[in-house]
Amino acid sequence: MTHKKQNLPEKICVSCRRQFVWRKKWERVWDEVKYCSDRCRRAKKKAKTEVGESAVDNSIVNESER
Repeated sequence: MTHKKQNLPEKICVSCRRQFVWRKKWERVWDEVKYCSDRCRRAKKKAKTEVGESAVDNSIVNESER
């Protein structure tokens, strides 16, 4: 699959919501690419972990109020 620079496919990063374009290194896995960079990929995993931890903290607080 050859691409001209003007006609490269684009996607929106699920972490930062920025638009990014196809790269040669993503040629075989383009359908699976969700993030524009490693930084966004790591930030998304960290955000999920923080949300999970805060939910656990909230449940502990709620139990101690009973």
